[in-house]
This record gives sequence, structure tokens and C-alpha cells, in this order.
Amino acid sequence: MKTQTIATTDTVCTPELFQFPPVKKRQVAASFSGGDVTSDGGLPLLRQLDRRLGLTKAMAKVLPDPRDPALIEHSQHSLLRQRIYGLCHGYEDLNDHDTLRLDPVWQTAVEQIS
Repeated sequence: MKTQTIATTDTVCTPELFQFPPVKKRQVAASFSGGDVTSDGGLPLLRQLDRRLGLTKAMAKVLPDPRDPALIEHSQHSLLRQRIYGLCHGYEDLNDHDTLRLDPVWQTAVEQIS
């Protein structure tokens, strides 16, 4: 079965600078050219709190790990952090983590944890 490819061009309708009405004689504007954006800005704070308190590290020490050590790619501590941090940010499904790994804040947090 042959499919046709149609060439399209993306239309950019976002203005460089969006002006709002002044507030108390101050000019208010928004720019949508900020680059990568995340909704998970609290993750670095959560990571620092966990480091300071050592909660996930303590959990990893007391929870049994029935996996074969020869086949382990990720530590139990690393898996606990990923799961708990995801839950704290409202991501209840494990399949969300595949999308989250592309988020700039999550990438930074993982790099700093490792």
C-alpha cells in the first residue's frame, strides 16, 4: 500500500511578546520564547530534602531485594527514588516515567543523583 506524503509548513502564530494591561502603572508582558519548560520545579527541593534526611536510602536498606545481583542494572535505592519522586509529583503510573525522562528538571535531578 502506497501512502502520499504531503509537504506542510508549520504556522507560527505566537507573538514574540504578549502585552497585558498595565497593573498599578507597571508594564506587564509575557514572552513564550523561554525554551524548555517544566511543571516539576519542586523536584530539586524534594531531592535535597531526601538527601538530607536519607529517607529513600534508609528504605532501601530495610526493604528486601529478591532480585538476582548478577542481573541488576539499577540499584533498589535508585528505583525507590524514581518511584517516590514520581508519586510526590502526581505521576501515579509507572509508564509516566518514560515521558518524564525527557523533562529537563528530571534529567538534571537524575544526573545529580547518579
